[in-house]
Amino acid sequence: MSVRFVDIHVLQSVPPSCVNRDDTGSPKSAIYGGVRRARVSSQAWKRAARAEFENHLDRSDLGVRTKRVLELIVNDMAELAPDMPLEQRLERANKVLEVGKLKPKPVKAKKNAAEGEEPGIAETDYLIFFSRAQIRSLAEIALNSDKPTAKEVLAAASSEHGVEVSLFGRMVADNKLLSVDASVQVAHALSTHGAEIESDYFTAVDDERDADDQGADMIGVIDFTSATLYRYATINMDLLAENLGDEGAAIRAAQAFVRAYALSMPTGKQNTFANRTLPEAVVVVLRDDQPVNAVGAFEAPVLAKGQGLVAESARRLAERLASVQSFLDAPIATFVTTSSGAADVLAAGSGVPFTSLVEAVGESLAASFVTT
Repeated sequence: MSVRFVDIHVLQSVPPSCVNRDDTGSPKSAIYGGVRRARVSSQAWKRAARAEFENHLDRSDLGVRTKRVLELIVNDMAELAPDMPLEQRLERANKVLEVGKLKPKPVKAKKNAAEGEEPGIAETDYLIFFSRAQIRSLAEIALNSDKPTAKEVLAAASSEHGVEVSLFGRMVADNKLLSVDASVQVAHALSTHGAEIESDYFTAVDDERDADDQGADMIGVIDFTSATLYRYATINMDLLAENLGDEGAAIRAAQAFVRAYALSMPTGKQNTFANRTLPEAVVVVLRDDQPVNAVGAFEAPVLAKGQGLVAESARRLAERLASVQSFLDAPIATFVTTSSGAADVLAAGSGVPFTSLVEAVGESLAASFVTT
């Protein structure tokens, strides 16, 4: 039986914090089940997972999302051909991007205290996601030809996607041939319960003020909330293998994402609140039919009733995952790690350490590919 989808369910409590802010500086929120919930956007947690990749993956597997593609290509060209003048590198790199329909536009000059103004290197209109290997390939094209072809550029940008581009995809409005479908979907994290936004009123005093000078030198307010969050993401293994072009690489990428998604934390106001926690529970479900987001377990908000929120959240999640079989076949495999006794109902006596969970996911995926 083939594993087509890897579903990742996470329960995680965070203390007073402002993990992900809206345009007013308040923690993001959403109405669900008719009740205001704390929310962390999918974009915020994908960015956090990408940062976590840097602790586990080789630089060649990583990507860069930037408007400064031209500058990166020019820098790689300098490494490969240090004797080529900057003007020539810029001209050739520009041609590569132009035939790829990614013509950069000039930016304002940069101010340099020592040398005055220096011209800024042109940037694309929007952020574009390339792997480091693709940047290097585009630099090689620029070095090898002063008349690059669209076919060459497309070939370079359509191979060696690396882990990040293969997982998160790439959208290029000006040249859809360069777009890559994401093999990962990430839901907005929601609190399993109703959540209130509170305000911290703070003051600060100048260290150098006179001893008899009364009052504060700075006054401010920071909004925060606390929550037990339900987080969900799913990996399309067929698409991941297609993007990477190798089943073994797809397995390693899936393991890397499970690890990074579970252990990461967005950095919003982290110095203020020191809110980095570990999940109470991680449940990874391997399916051959369709991905299943279990957020419906919390459509009716969990109530603490003086006993906390984790135990009831875990019980609800366990029931929801079991009830999926009323509609779909049983999953191929389920792996669970808990760090809190309150969440042990999810493990049902078969919980494993998180490192073992990641290894077991890889072994099951490998067996799935072998048998198909």
